[in-house]
Amino acid sequence: MTAARILIVEDDLRLAALTREFLEHHGLTASVEADGARAAARVMDERPDLVILDRMLPGEDGLSICRRIRPGYAGAILMLSARSEDTEQIDGLENGADDYVCKPVRPNLLLARVRTLLRRREAQEIAPECLQIAGLRLDSRQREVHRDGQRIDLTGAEFDLLWHLASRAGQTLSRDELFLALRGIPYDGLDRSVDVRIAHLRAKLGETHSHPLILTVRGKGYRFVG
Repeated sequence: MTAARILIVEDDLRLAALTREFLEHHGLTASVEADGARAAARVMDERPDLVILDRMLPGEDGLSICRRIRPGYAGAILMLSARSEDTEQIDGLENGADDYVCKPVRPNLLLARVRTLLRRREAQEIAPECLQIAGLRLDSRQREVHRDGQRIDLTGAEFDLLWHLASRAGQTLSRDELFLALRGIPYDGLDRSVDVRIAHLRAKLGETHSHPLILTVRGKGYRFVG
């Protein structure tokens, strides 16, 4: 099986080289881009399976790159940053990152996050291509959602969450289950990224109080009702 291809967008060349060497030692193929101004074009030209994207870069910052590539890039984006504030992490996730990891990060933890994102993409490739429910059409290949022929603009992380909920319609899924499935790590009781994405999904799907799509089950989690 072909090794997954990773593009590391990082201007700290020593850190980038160490990361590349570590990932390749564990069976992945990795390349490096140090200039933010060139990063978006490389992602769109090379179409790597996953991008490790530094938040602070010369030329163009990681958040801007993430916004630019997300609509046309179906791979995973893992954002790295020395900024650990909740608002910084939420900004990254809201602008298209699939995961957000704070520096400094232990190599084994980074590898685990990378493998989780790659497994999620592989699972979607063998999942049913389309899911039609509650007037929505979810396309797992194109990672798009349509209603009445109109595309609903979702980030990659929002699509993953919606697919996970909609494909299990009628089941109540706890935050622990959702967090573990979508980020590959246990829920720490503090991270609110799932709740933020649920709120965004409700707004983008045009949910109303009289016609909810995603129910909050108090003390238990969320359920897609369709």
